[in-house]
Amino acid sequence: MRNKAIWCWVALACLVVPMFASYFFDDMFSTISQIFRNPDALQLGWDSADYGFYAGGYSFLCVWGGLIICGMLLDIFGVRLVGSIFVGLMVGGAVAVYGALVSGLSPKASLTLAYVGCMLFGLGSEIAGVAVTRSIAKWFKGRNVAFAMGLQLAIARLGTAAAFILSPVLVAQKEFYTLADTSRPALVGLCLLLLGGVLWAIFVAMDARFDKAEGLVAKRGEVAANDKFKFSDITRLLTNPRFIMIALLCVFFYCCIISFKKFGTAIVIPRFGLEVDKAKWVITMIPFFTVIFTPFFGALVDKVGKATVWMIAGSCLVLAAHLVIAFAPQGVAFWGYFGIALLGVGYSLVPSAMWPSVPKIVPEKNLGTAYSLIYWIQNMGMLIVPIFVGRIFKSISDEVVAAVNAEFIFIGLGIVAIAVACCLIYSSRKHPELGLDKPAGK
Repeated sequence: MRNKAIWCWVALACLVVPMFASYFFDDMFSTISQIFRNPDALQLGWDSADYGFYAGGYSFLCVWGGLIICGMLLDIFGVRLVGSIFVGLMVGGAVAVYGALVSGLSPKASLTLAYVGCMLFGLGSEIAGVAVTRSIAKWFKGRNVAFAMGLQLAIARLGTAAAFILSPVLVAQKEFYTLADTSRPALVGLCLLLLGGVLWAIFVAMDARFDKAEGLVAKRGEVAANDKFKFSDITRLLTNPRFIMIALLCVFFYCCIISFKKFGTAIVIPRFGLEVDKAKWVITMIPFFTVIFTPFFGALVDKVGKATVWMIAGSCLVLAAHLVIAFAPQGVAFWGYFGIALLGVGYSLVPSAMWPSVPKIVPEKNLGTAYSLIYWIQNMGMLIVPIFVGRIFKSISDEVVAAVNAEFIFIGLGIVAIAVACCLIYSSRKHPELGLDKPAGK
């Protein structure tokens, strides 16, 4: 393939849009989560516990084996076929969620339909994410893979930022919210997902051409013995201590942030005396900081290595952020901005070092299964944590007390994330031959 470097960036451009759309749709309610505190003001009729239940639906199929099975399918049948199926599933799930929001069904019935849609969307989104990450590892092999992954994450998280900013505009504050009001963010997200599907199709055509140009297309019926997928590969992954540590770090770290974002405004508004519009911008700092810092930290990891050091540093910043949010002086807006800024920088550091580390400890033929297993473990936390946080907000009438109690969950998760990161750096130094802390290409 001529001008391979240029085509790598074109491929990356096609890959980021589906992820941008996925992040937007997943976070469309995050900066308007406070409206669920008063279900009588919603034609939809959901309360905070219902919203937490819906948010946990994203991870249901992922946890109950979907991610593992589909990750193996990626390795067996390839990114183009399986990835296309799950990009389609992601769009189909979003259609179901939007249909539930505008259906006019009873709160219980609409919640059930939305939950099913969110399950389908979540599984499709996670496998599509695995396909994207695996594709970047393939296209940027031997070059700036950490930077490329960091850039993809940064642009995808702009989808979160767009949702944070646009949702309060699309659902303007009022005394009563109609179905049309609450469904507008879903409609915008669905349109973005349809665009992402078109660009994914373009990437599939490019990837087929890439394989042909690189001589990666085997003769019919011919597969090298070393490249065949074997179920014993799963056992090797699950008995790899470094792989398990990365997977555990992923679940505890991401739950500190992704689950927090679901209830971000419901926490910072009572804690720091912010108005809804200001709270929206405070929470939006999280993805904006990652847009700035994730590519920078990715390039830094490529240049100087020390990936495990950055993982510990990022985990410490996230714990510090939640300590500030929980215990800083009540009603002082500065501490809200400061805590979220720490969260945003930590959210940039860990993924920049963590995701590029996986190809160093896992054979390329097993990357689909490996990333899927990591996402599977991560989704266990993403399934459970929003449910518990939603119940806290429902059971405690005092908004400030509820916000602080919710923060205790995130503080506990942050402490465990640091402990896992410390185990990982110890293991890396004990096994330097793995090259976890080496710069790219060395």
